[in-house]
Amino acid sequence: AEVSGLLGEDRLDCVRASDQCLKEQSCSTKYRTLRQCVAGKESNFSRATGLEAKDECKSAMEALKQKSLYNCRCKRGMKKEKNCLRIYWSMYQSLQGNDLLEDSPYEPVNSRLSDIFRLAPIVSVEPALSKGNNCLDAAKACNLNDTCKRFRSAYITPCTSSTSNEICNKRKCHKALRLFFDKVPPKHSYGMLFCSCRDIACTERRRQTIVPVCSYEDKEKPNCLNLQDSCKKNYICRSRLADFFTNCQPESRSISSCLKENYADCLLAYSGLIGTVMTPNYIDSSSLSVAPWCDCSNSGNDIEECLKFLNFFQDNTCLKNAIQAFGNGTDVTVWQPILPVQTTTATTTTASRFKSMGSESTNNEISTHNDLPACANLQAQKRKSNESVDTELCLNENAIGKDNTVRVSTSHISSENSSALPTSFSLSTLLILMTIALSISLFLSSSETL
Repeated sequence: AEVSGLLGEDRLDCVRASDQCLKEQSCSTKYRTLRQCVAGKESNFSRATGLEAKDECKSAMEALKQKSLYNCRCKRGMKKEKNCLRIYWSMYQSLQGNDLLEDSPYEPVNSRLSDIFRLAPIVSVEPALSKGNNCLDAAKACNLNDTCKRFRSAYITPCTSSTSNEICNKRKCHKALRLFFDKVPPKHSYGMLFCSCRDIACTERRRQTIVPVCSYEDKEKPNCLNLQDSCKKNYICRSRLADFFTNCQPESRSISSCLKENYADCLLAYSGLIGTVMTPNYIDSSSLSVAPWCDCSNSGNDIEECLKFLNFFQDNTCLKNAIQAFGNGTDVTVWQPILPVQTTTATTTTASRFKSMGSESTNNEISTHNDLPACANLQAQKRKSNESVDTELCLNENAIGKDNTVRVSTSHISSENSSALPTSFSLSTLLILMTIALSISLFLSSSETL
């Protein structure tokens, strides 16, 4: 994407789309008009010049909807990323008529955690059986990889070097952290940030991964809405936050508790925030709850909006389940088959069961990472060894102590095998009975002859 400018579905990145537009006379004229309209919003341009200017702006917007510039996106970590995002937001604000953080400016990656596991020998499908420190093991694995070791050293230095008046140079620390998570393969960066733990030593090492004393903490906690406003003024931060809102959106009716049913995209979006003013981190060493360095004090009438923003981090079941899944070496499709989000009773029941399981396993993260059903672990092992999964065992396990609704929601996994059981059972029984009857008749016949 960085070389050709082409993204998914033949979509151009915004830098390439802008260059292409400026070469066309009709597109160039409308685009320049639109940029004046965007700049005018900040200086009350539209109010000062009246309805004629508004109509001209509207005309420019409608014309550009037919151009590739309208549907352009950017790629995280690409060259000229900031310029690409600037172009995107100028279009988005004008064409959408608002500045809500509801759409991601980044081209969807659509990766899966299972793709990462295939490349990551340090990730175990049953980490709960390991008595070691998974976070320490991940750090050692990073040091054995040239790319990971180089970029890790590159952020450790500025994040731990104090200056005359400050603990560190936070700006340089943030920039180096962004490079680490943008350039290092997820099997290493995620291994350090989302490693599974069973004790305080491990969880504290995980919390210290981003050197929070420099990158995260500050002398005072700002109000979360003020921090959000500061973030929106920076193209990188604004874009990473929008990406997080898009890809970590919780959905109670979904199997995974994620609207997009994709853990990998959520973890990518979360890690993308690290190194911005909205840098999040684990709030303590006893749970998977995360938050940016802010609170909702002095919110006044905006207290509900502030708490909603903060809770999107702290109580995000989608994000927690994604972190838990990575630590357990599982993915969405390993736990349950992906079903469309709907309001049927069976789906809601299954989703609720999954969600309650996820919340129980994350409330006290230190003492458990083994809350996965045995069926899930079995499937993970079978998948890794390319063997078929014994779904009958899974069904029998799920059936014990469950209500009929839950049985219905899982039984379709092996519906073909289960539907054949009654027929085969009846035939075998019939053959045995016929054999017994024939033996008796022969015996009687021989007795009469004698």
